[in-house]
Amino acid sequence: MEKYSFPKILYHALRGHKHWQPAWRSPLPKKSYDVVVIGGGGHGLATAYYLAKKHGVTNVAVLERGWIGGGNSGRNTQVTRSNYFYPESAAFFEHSLKLYESMSRDLNINVMFSQRGVLNLAHSDHDMEMLARWTNAIQLNGIDSEILTPQQIKEMEPLIDINARFPVAGGFIQRRGGISRHDAVNWGYARAADALGVDIIQNCTVTGFNISHGTVTGVQTSLGDISGEKVHITVAGHTSVLAKMAGFRLPLTSMALQAMVSEPIKPVLNLVTVSGAIHMYVSQSDRGEIVLGAGADVYNSYAQRGSYDNVESCVAAFLTLYPRFSRLKLMRQWAGIVDISPDTSPIMGRTPVQNLYINCGWGTGGYKAIPASGDTMADTIVNDRPHALIKPFSLERFESGALVDESAAAGVAH
Repeated sequence: MEKYSFPKILYHALRGHKHWQPAWRSPLPKKSYDVVVIGGGGHGLATAYYLAKKHGVTNVAVLERGWIGGGNSGRNTQVTRSNYFYPESAAFFEHSLKLYESMSRDLNINVMFSQRGVLNLAHSDHDMEMLARWTNAIQLNGIDSEILTPQQIKEMEPLIDINARFPVAGGFIQRRGGISRHDAVNWGYARAADALGVDIIQNCTVTGFNISHGTVTGVQTSLGDISGEKVHITVAGHTSVLAKMAGFRLPLTSMALQAMVSEPIKPVLNLVTVSGAIHMYVSQSDRGEIVLGAGADVYNSYAQRGSYDNVESCVAAFLTLYPRFSRLKLMRQWAGIVDISPDTSPIMGRTPVQNLYINCGWGTGGYKAIPASGDTMADTIVNDRPHALIKPFSLERFESGALVDESAAAGVAH
């Protein structure tokens, strides 16, 4: 793998940037692999990377029906945080946040991780009571969290109107939270996994599974059958479709989750700001765009267009707090297909089919979980038992009733 560095950039610049090594190979699939990972998004690529890096399993194929970064990993708002309420969620996302903090160095690519802080707003005394409880729980989980007054919020984010139609009563901040560049995360894991011998196969659609006596033996694809000792499904909103092909059902619903960006302007926003009450979250990208996150559509869908109602309500909520942006133009809008479980927490681990594993149900929180999910699922696949951090998120919890209801901490209306 060609190392990225400033001298290397200067070297190639002087030669017209014509001789860069491709970031990853485009091999034809082999007949068999030790592990077949279905899904070339951030979760699938991270799993393949950690299989090779930490466990020495390099005979791995990542099958992507489109192109790398063309799914939800390229359709999100890039927020990274670990301020979750329950200890199970907090431990997992704190592990993920720590991996993000060292990711640029580990993957030799600048993922532009900006720990500018994630601010959650309260708009009433009742909201403040709930946020205080949330903050205390986060601190008990050993994670940074701090209550702020309206005046402190105004000092940190001067453009916010704290006396708006829904006055700001206060809030709390996780200062270590922030945003990163989603494309760089995808490309970084793809490049690093490829360098370790992982085959990344794009434009390869999985059409079925080969299962013998309750054990998966491979997959059927548009490029032919591929044998695999172990198979891992991590395809976000389409997980239930593949699970049905394998002969079991999952408690998931798939919806379109919307986001949008404005035309680029000079840097004016300092934080990632979230308002659960009026539902809006906003940050400014490194390119100057104002990034707005909206809610999930209220109906099941695989359309990546989304609804105009969500666009309108999101923009209205944004302008309630930031009226100075009223003449700013939206540049583009998109929707990603998210899979939402009954308790809005992920489903990770083994399935009723032997040697077949799943990583799904992330809803709106999949991006911030990429490194930790890859790390823990790689360990789970190699040892055929749930990693300690994901044991609470097994499929069996829906039989036992040991749910991890993080719907409030998700910060998004489902």
